Amino acid sequence: MDISLTLWTVTVIGIIALLVLDFVASGKTHVVGTREAALWSVFYIVVALAFAAGLFAFHSHEAGAEFFTAYVVEKSLSIDNLFVFAIILTRFAVPDKLQHRVLLIGIVLALVFRAIFIAIGAAAIAHFAFTFVIFGALLIWTGIGLLRNRNEDPDVKDSFAVKMVKKRFPLADDFHGTKWFIVENGKKMVTPMFLVVLAIGTTDILFALDSIPATFGVTQEPYLVFAANAFALLGLRALYFLLKGLLDRLIFLSTGLALILIFIGIKLVLAFLHEEWPQVPHITTGLSLLVIAVILTVTTIASIVVSRRDPERIAHAGTVTKPKRRPEDSEVSESGGSGSKSTESNADSGSDDAS
Repeated sequence: MDISLTLWTVTVIGIIALLVLDFVASGKTHVVGTREAALWSVFYIVVALAFAAGLFAFHSHEAGAEFFTAYVVEKSLSIDNLFVFAIILTRFAVPDKLQHRVLLIGIVLALVFRAIFIAIGAAAIAHFAFTFVIFGALLIWTGIGLLRNRNEDPDVKDSFAVKMVKKRFPLADDFHGTKWFIVENGKKMVTPMFLVVLAIGTTDILFALDSIPATFGVTQEPYLVFAANAFALLGLRALYFLLKGLLDRLIFLSTGLALILIFIGIKLVLAFLHEEWPQVPHITTGLSLLVIAVILTVTTIASIVVSRRDPERIAHAGTVTKPKRRPEDSEVSESGGSGSKSTESNADSGSDDAS
């Protein structure tokens, strides 16, 4: 694709404008209701579809198809982000009225990290064709690990970054609105809010390591990779509050995402082999979209059926490597695998726990 600097500039400005709109529209800290979440979710999906239609109409059918397929991949992977975000919000006992602000900051951080990874990935692919195989192997390894540990949840609270901050700064006993640092008795203290943002930020980096290669498996055009990631992330906050009560029911989602990652990994390896040996078959964008749609449909229907038959069974985010068990994990598991239980009532005890 021949993407002009003007188109890049307009797209980036448009995405920034949407982020600003989200910050302004969210207004003061408040509890996001289902109606508000539904309206924002529909809005961002319509914006993404309008962008895809624009590519179809003013650029090429191939560009529109690649963007839409990449957007579907990123949107499905972003649901797994929601599981982990829910776990983070629960384990740090973030009050309901602050959750939407945490998610907005997390989205901004995710966009920044992914833009960096996209630039690195595009440069690597342009100068080193074997990058396809490296990306493919990474996705296959990740998918297999996620498949094996599909009934686990990642350990998000005691990450290296969080531990380092706790060692350097004393921790405040409670949230102080959206403040990251406060001064008490002449001593600078870090608030649980900062630790939550830090946990989400470091988690975003790990997600980018999977999602960026997955998007490059659909299209090698950096502009489309960036746009697909951006539009999928923009609606993430609203999608979280819309699906908050349903996350526990998506029992087979981690299985479906693992299969998608493995499929795209195989697609990347075949793409490299096809360039070297044309007789090797390659997977088209249309076939990719069909396979991904079938996997998501089957796993969603199966999740609904099984959750109705066994209401006690809950979904898990899944993790590539088996996490270490901690005493409080059993308590979190009992309250819901995705942490969809409201944390407002547990704010006091959670703040002590976070310390």
